[in-house]
Amino acid sequence: MKFKNMNTMKLTLFIGLSVLVLGSIAYGSSKRGGFLSQKNEIIVKDTLVDPFDNNTYLGDKIVNFGMGLLGTPYVAAGCSKNGFDCSGFVYYVYNNFKIKVPRSSSQFKNFGKEIPISDVKKGDILLFLSPTRNVIGHLGIVTNPKGMESDFIHSTSGREMKVVITSLKKPGYTRRFVKAIRVL
Repeated sequence: MKFKNMNTMKLTLFIGLSVLVLGSIAYGSSKRGGFLSQKNEIIVKDTLVDPFDNNTYLGDKIVNFGMGLLGTPYVAAGCSKNGFDCSGFVYYVYNNFKIKVPRSSSQFKNFGKEIPISDVKKGDILLFLSPTRNVIGHLGIVTNPKGMESDFIHSTSGREMKVVITSLKKPGYTRRFVKAIRVL
């Protein structure tokens, strides 16, 4: 095969080698059952966790995903990027990581493992009484753990009517706080 110039030869050689390398990778991965099987993965409650990703705790990933939804409007019974109620927000965020949680705030009463507020971590869930009844009526995900001064992300039907970050030290939430739970 003759080449008119050196650049054409280099390009042909590069393309040929690229096809060879990509073909080898594709063939090798198909014999092992796919690219995912090449990693040492762990499944935690049906969620893939990469043990080599030591820099990011699952709680951080949950919080980061939730932060991407800041400003999403409050919608009664909402559970999508078009709008959330408080439990719809928590459900949507956790479901993104294939972690099953209840869809209704009242169903969180006996869900998860209760933990002292002083031990909360990112990704834990805070439960609050309804403003009008003596039942669990609101939830949020801890974003900045500081005991009774922790910050949490939630979808509020209050004045803001959207996904926001609030401090547990805010009197309306301090007064209604019931408990913290861990589901991770």
